[in-house]
Amino acid sequence: MPTTTQLVISGLSKPGVLAQVTQVLGQANVNIKAFSAPEVAGTGKLRLLVADLEEARTALKGAAIKFTEETALLLSLENKPGALKEVADLLNKARINIKCGYCTPSREGKRAIVVLTVSNTEKALTILQGHSLDEF
Repeated sequence: MPTTTQLVISGLSKPGVLAQVTQVLGQANVNIKAFSAPEVAGTGKLRLLVADLEEARTALKGAAIKFTEETALLLSLENKPGALKEVADLLNKARINIKCGYCTPSREGKRAIVVLTVSNTEKALTILQGHSLDEF
């Protein structure tokens, strides 16, 4: 089951933050594969999956943009009602908390690529072994 490293930029929720980060990554020729930027008041977290992690690290450090990294699960689920519920139920039964989640449709639209950060990655990997996962 694939996992990936997700970049997390924490900071004040204000105009221009996403523009600055995307400019830095774009100038470094780093493609953003997925991102999450939930609406918050005050301090928020921008989570990014990128095509070239090393280049993204270098670019963000060079622009003095502070970031952390976290491991995320990548699931390829059927794009149909109830698919995510099945995963959520399995994690709930195992008492694994979903800390963050977002998704994007696959290229053909028949699958949904779901990105999850959870309280116990190793246990979640074992629990979700039978689920289809993509190299994203």
